Amino acid sequence: MVREKLKAAQDRQKSYADNRSKDLEFAVRDWVFLKLSPWKDVMRFGKRGKCIGHVVYRLTLPPELSQIHDVFHVSMLRKYVPNPSHVLEQQPMELREDLMYKEQPV
Repeated sequence: MVREKLKAAQDRQKSYADNRSKDLEFAVRDWVFLKLSPWKDVMRFGKRGKCIGHVVYRLTLPPELSQIHDVFHVSMLRKYVPNPSHVLEQQPMELREDLMYKEQPV
């Protein structure tokens, strides 16, 4: 009886996961969000990737992430859809006579 209930629960979970899963595939020069979890919080970076398999991709990472291996499973990637609101305009910077400036959030 317990085994049957456990099996039924596992089947429901598998069915739910199968229905919700998507086959993701990226092309060279696609931008992706990368989910990095070794740190305290989840960090995301938009990077260009290169396909090296159906479920594994090599990404071009920024220099500050050079200590991280550059190959990631597809489950750690999300497709980036370009949006003009993601581009920040450069604000003019005013320098004081002592060459100091004040940073303000945008």
